[in-house]
This record gives sequence, C-alpha cells and structure tokens, in this order.
Amino acid sequence: VALSEENSSKMRVIRVGTRKSQLARIQTDNVVAMLKTLYPGLQFEIIAMSTTGDKILDTALSKIGEKSLFTKELEYALERNEVDLVVHSLKDVPTVLPPGFTIGAICKRENPCDAVVFHPKFVGKTLETLPERSTVGTSSLRRVAQLQKKFPHLEFKSIRGNLNTRLRKLDELQEFSAIVLAVAGLQRLGWQNRVGQILHPEECMYAVGQGALAVEVRAKDQYILDLVGVLHDPETLLRCIAERAFLRHLEGGCSVPVAVHTMMKDGQLYLTGGVWSLDGSDSMQETMQAAIHSPQEDDGPEDDPQLVGITAHNIPRGAQLAAENLGISLASLLLNKGAKNILDVARQLNDAH
Repeated sequence: VALSEENSSKMRVIRVGTRKSQLARIQTDNVVAMLKTLYPGLQFEIIAMSTTGDKILDTALSKIGEKSLFTKELEYALERNEVDLVVHSLKDVPTVLPPGFTIGAICKRENPCDAVVFHPKFVGKTLETLPERSTVGTSSLRRVAQLQKKFPHLEFKSIRGNLNTRLRKLDELQEFSAIVLAVAGLQRLGWQNRVGQILHPEECMYAVGQGALAVEVRAKDQYILDLVGVLHDPETLLRCIAERAFLRHLEGGCSVPVAVHTMMKDGQLYLTGGVWSLDGSDSMQETMQAAIHSPQEDDGPEDDPQLVGITAHNIPRGAQLAAENLGISLASLLLNKGAKNILDVARQLNDAH
C-alpha cells in the first residue's frame, strides 16, 4: 500500500494561486522553489489571478474599508478547490480568517523595515534633508502618522499601484520627491539599489507581519498542511503571532495607524507596539517581553489548533501561546491607558474624509 500511495502522491499536481503583480509572482516562485527542493518528486503549477485590491487603484487603501482586499479572490479559488495553496504577504492577511482557511506556513522574514526611495534629483538626501514642503508618497496611514510628526517640513500624499507603478510615478511625474515602501518588496524585486534610506524602528515602526510571506491553505486539507508546514520559520512565526495578536486585540486594520517592532533575544520575545492619531500628534507606545520556553512535552490534541489564523503543528504549542499572550497583554496595556480613544478618533476621521 505504501508504495502505491507514494506513487499516487508523486502524480498529484500541487496548484498554487497568486496575484498577477510581478512582486506576487516572485514571492510565489520563491515559495514554490523551496517546496520543490523539499519535495523533488512533486509537480507544482502556478495559477495567477486578479484581486479587488489590484483593480481598485484610484482609492486609498484605508478608505476601501475591506480587510481582505488582496486575499478574497484567492480564497474563493481555494474554496472551490481550484488551487491548493496561496502565497501572500503576511501583512495583507487579516488577523481573523474566514472559516475553513488557515495560514499553514510563515517563511523566514526578510528585513521588516520601511525604506525611502528618492526621485533621481534627490538621490543622496534623507527625509530630514529634503527641501521644505517636499511631497512624499505613501498610501499607509501608519507611515504618515509616524513620519509627519518626525518630519513636519514634509507633505505626505497617497500613492497607489503595485511597486513597479509607484516607482514609475516617482521617476516620471514631478509630483513626488520620495516614496516610502517596504524594504522586503524592493529586495525581492532586486531593486535594493533604489533604497536611499532605511527607516529603523526608532524612526518608523513597521506593519504587523511586514517582510514575511504566508502560505494560506484549506484548514481541513491535512495533506497540504503537512506539506507546507515544514516552511515555518520558528522565530518569524512567534514574532508574527505576537504582532497579529496585538493588532487583533486592538481591532486595528488598514484604517488606523498601528505599528510594531519585535525581536527574539536569549529566549525572550520583545514586542513594542504603538497607536497614533492620523496626524501623529497623539500617540502611545509600550514594550513588553515574555519568556518563550520550548517545553518538549506534547500538550495533547487541541480543540482549535489555529492561533490568530495560523496553524503550526511542528512548533511547540506553549511557545505559540506565550507569543499570543504577549500580544494580547500589550494591547490590553495600551487600551487601559486610553489607546481606544486615539484609535476611535482616527477611525472616525478616516471614515469622514
């Protein structure tokens, strides 16, 4: 039996869904390449599709008010069994997934920070040294809130489109002096040379899950869950569980400025989280840490194996729960100190615009 089973699994083609943008394709190719190395006997087919987020390009993301903008169509394909797994940027994946879906793998994170790319005539500058009233393009409320406060001499304006489109707008229109993008995306596209300045967490904390790739699968598809589960990077997983739990407990999404910074050191997980008013004038941030022990004993079967939408059977459950708890504790601390008021005002202002 084992032999015939092995042969039939060799015959099965694993279908992988992706968005059509160049970055999405590269990210998907990266994950498929890792899987091919691990499973040389399997065949993979990549299926590209457009999503709502790719089609609505004239509206700021925070205004569209749909958390699953870039994931929904891909989830339909998963649900209809047209694809077996989908690769996303983790920061695009809502902290609550629709029933029947789960994140089966979170790959090793690239640099999670933001980068500034300058117009050719400002190469060599930094945000600090840009001329008075220069326009900086970003469609992220999180970036604007943090940077406006630090660089009051700059003006911030929404810029949409995939990375190729944004870089073209920067270079060809005389509208922007610089744009802010995730370092990871620029690195994956091979455009490191355009990075004029990296914004460290002291200057601009990053989005929840930024820089990490997530593989979404059907929650009940044990074969595929086992297949992709080996891609989990333990440190990235625990950091992202803490970050996602923090965001979920704050009830933040695209429409409010929430940012984080995490690190693992000597068995301790450190989480810094912050919330901002839209213009950055009002803000609140705190740091907490938790010991992440990796007890070897098995905790037995779980009723709900998912934590913040993630399934990781091969990583100690206790460590995952400690990470989730850290995120919830930090969110509670901020909420107790009045963060809810800042977020509510930000949400109302954003809705009103």
